[in-house]
Amino acid sequence: MNFKKEPFFNGNTAWEDLGNGISRQFVGYNSQIMMAIVKFEKNAVGVLHQHFHSQITYVASGKFEVTVDNETKILQEGDGFFAQPNIFHGVRCLEEGKLIDSFTPFREDFFV
Repeated sequence: MNFKKEPFFNGNTAWEDLGNGISRQFVGYNSQIMMAIVKFEKNAVGVLHQHFHSQITYVASGKFEVTVDNETKILQEGDGFFAQPNIFHGVRCLEEGKLIDSFTPFREDFFV
């Protein structure tokens, strides 16, 4: 696995099309932590899922219906959420926007 070691991020990193109106851009990562920007078109859905990583997500733009552990709230720019390990969470994009996801440890499964 090649880890991103550059200390600065210039925004020109390629976006990965995940399908269904969602794309992802990696900011930086090593074996302990990862940050990614995830872009959503209106009505795109990040399906409910769980993983052993801790996740903190910041809403950089747009409006999202967010579910964490059976609790659902509407979040918009400046809001965020924390998903503890193995807790189900997901989003539905109400207005086109971007989320900034941080994970610990590194999401190796993103590169399989």
